[in-house]
Amino acid sequence: MVTAATASQDVHATAAGEDLTGLTAAAARFAAELTFADLDAEVLRLSKRCLIDGLGVMLAGSEQPGMAALDAFIAAEAGAGQSRLLGAAARRVPATRAALWAGTAGHAMDWDDTQLAEGPGRPYGLLMHPTVPPLASALAVCDLVAGEEDRPVDGRRFLTAFNAGFEVACKVAEAIDPDHYMRGFHTSGTIGTFAAATTAAKLMGLDAGGIARALGVAASMAAGIRAGFGTMTKPLHVGRAAENGVTAALLVRGGFTANEEALDGKWGYLAVAGPGGEPALVRDRFGAPFTMATPGVSIKPYPSGVLTHPSMDALLFLLREEGIAAGEIERVTLRAGRNVLGPIRYRIARTELEGKFSFAFLLSAVILRGRCGKAEFTDAFVASPECQAMQQRVETAFDQQIEDKGWERIRSRVVVETKDGRSFERWADENYRGSPHNPLSEGEVEGKFRDCAAGLLDERRVAEVLESIWACDSLTDAGTLLAQLDWRK
Repeated sequence: MVTAATASQDVHATAAGEDLTGLTAAAARFAAELTFADLDAEVLRLSKRCLIDGLGVMLAGSEQPGMAALDAFIAAEAGAGQSRLLGAAARRVPATRAALWAGTAGHAMDWDDTQLAEGPGRPYGLLMHPTVPPLASALAVCDLVAGEEDRPVDGRRFLTAFNAGFEVACKVAEAIDPDHYMRGFHTSGTIGTFAAATTAAKLMGLDAGGIARALGVAASMAAGIRAGFGTMTKPLHVGRAAENGVTAALLVRGGFTANEEALDGKWGYLAVAGPGGEPALVRDRFGAPFTMATPGVSIKPYPSGVLTHPSMDALLFLLREEGIAAGEIERVTLRAGRNVLGPIRYRIARTELEGKFSFAFLLSAVILRGRCGKAEFTDAFVASPECQAMQQRVETAFDQQIEDKGWERIRSRVVVETKDGRSFERWADENYRGSPHNPLSEGEVEGKFRDCAAGLLDERRVAEVLESIWACDSLTDAGTLLAQLDWRK
């Protein structure tokens, strides 16, 4: 445990007499002391769902256009062959680069899961994507550690480290002032760095002091701004979170020093990047309960921001129930508050990356294809004449009545007007598909993995991967997953 005495020995420590929250110490102690036995049956079940979802979106993301440039960058840098690249297991690169690759791929389609908020005043769905940063870190570091220890990292050790990073980051994201996101920080890139650092440090066997120092290094590396939304830079935020987290743990393992209270105090991360927050809200609640279980996470049915999903489902179900075809539609209007409309940047999308932040595209895909998955998120479909024409018919409108209901849930309503003068309206279900209130079934989570793996893995390999994940706690070598996900043989 970090004490005032040990903190004062650090030249960068908080000034004497300053009121400390102890959030860093609490996070580090939790991560250091966490054992596999602390993960109950429900947390293990949810962890495996997160692994299926996380590995699936990494797999799908590994063939996205932006990954070609990242691939060339990693190849040109070369370096020690410590860890396998996800999807290309024959290639070994530095562990930091393997984490960068997997983290970027995992967010490349914006299809990764979303943390739910529980504290008052925290906008629903705007905390972080919690699985990919610690998972990317765990995949890279398990290879590194296996090589150093000359024995594989087993599934229980892997799951424990993954959950340590997942939980620490979720609690920090809950503690930080919501203004962190609203003023332009991308939480998955910033707070995700703490997830990756904690997971890496745990797998490397660092004690509580070491984990605190890794969080201290991570606090000076955590970055990502929303100006990158709609470009290849947004998924890079998550890749850099994974890479920087692994870097932080490696530096500390090698003797690097850092402020062991870097989340706390006058110049701590919460004060600087929040500003402020409520560390007392979470300080004594790491793992009690695990955020993964309560309030839970959303597994996305669509590869776009979770704030868009209820509206997309509302339109999908309305069209199905009323039997309305694309050619009959004159206009679609989505009415919502600022929490839904604010993060959506593009009136008309020209690329699939812009499409993730364009209601005109997202609702057009539902209208034209009756779905919105991997096949629809391509530049070719977004730029097609039919899609561009339909986007012109889709509008958004701010609705003060919806705004006045608050931001603790995602609320919107869709109005469809047909060419023959009819009008239809449907409210989005606040208990949207994929949320903990209306979760995807195990079969639907597996189905999403199959969609992600389409064209990359055959059905036999898909079945092998799913079997390995569901039995992850029995694996003698968690690296088996990297071998099974190799599609570039």
